[in-house]
Amino acid sequence: MNTLQIGDIQVTWLVGGNTHLDGGAMFGVVPKALWSRKYEHNEMNRIHLRTDPLLLQGEQNILIDTGIGNNKMDEKMKRNQGVTEESQVESSLKELGLTPEDIDIVVMTHLHFDHASGLTKWYDEKLVSSFPNAKIYVSEIEWNEMRRPNMRSRHTYWKENWEPVQQQVVTFEKEVYVTEAIRVIHTGGHSDGHAIVIVKHHDDIMLHMGDLLPTHAHQNPLWVMAYDDYPITSIHQKQHWLQWGMQNGAWFTFYHDAYVRAVKWDEYGNITHKVECV
Repeated sequence: MNTLQIGDIQVTWLVGGNTHLDGGAMFGVVPKALWSRKYEHNEMNRIHLRTDPLLLQGEQNILIDTGIGNNKMDEKMKRNQGVTEESQVESSLKELGLTPEDIDIVVMTHLHFDHASGLTKWYDEKLVSSFPNAKIYVSEIEWNEMRRPNMRSRHTYWKENWEPVQQQVVTFEKEVYVTEAIRVIHTGGHSDGHAIVIVKHHDDIMLHMGDLLPTHAHQNPLWVMAYDDYPITSIHQKQHWLQWGMQNGAWFTFYHDAYVRAVKWDEYGNITHKVECV
């Protein structure tokens, strides 16, 4: 498992599963001639994407997003989503000497199924909370849409992923500090309730932009996904936070990237430091 040190906080990428999605959908209106230079694709034009939660270990054990889960999709949906591996989060935690009960906080960038399906699991033929002792932070807008999805979003906001954990959920409006070092900020864009996570400890900064920046190849502010509900908002928010992160020497971390876990970019957008997937 890859790790990154932010001050005294250790960041570890757990094994959350994967998808293989259409490159055109992941890069929106960007021509394939451009995006294919920056990210690999197969003969079906699909690109390999991880769904790996980030575990932050300091005074508390904190997860950012939860993986694609287990036994939430039938075989047809797995084929459509290109799923060749489901979550191994519990096994990843066990390797670190932890159990799901040791997770104190779960921070959700948003609640689409590929981020939220790991919130619940099957036990004795019913769905229960995967992290029963954790507070689950999510923006109020996202939480409301999760429970009352519209025609477009009902395919990604599943009751199986929220009903068993609703008593654990803590919502916020604009932003919230879940610890002194970890701030969650509502951005909108990819979804109306989407949020980013800033970790600042000592002189180190980590900026996790969720699905505003799903891979290192999405660095260009204009390169947003066709999946985004509010692409203009994505562009504005992405431009702002990319600039902020570069100016502050932040590590940019990724949930979906199958090749790069984290990068630092200088003010010109050049990579100065990189953590590659192992």
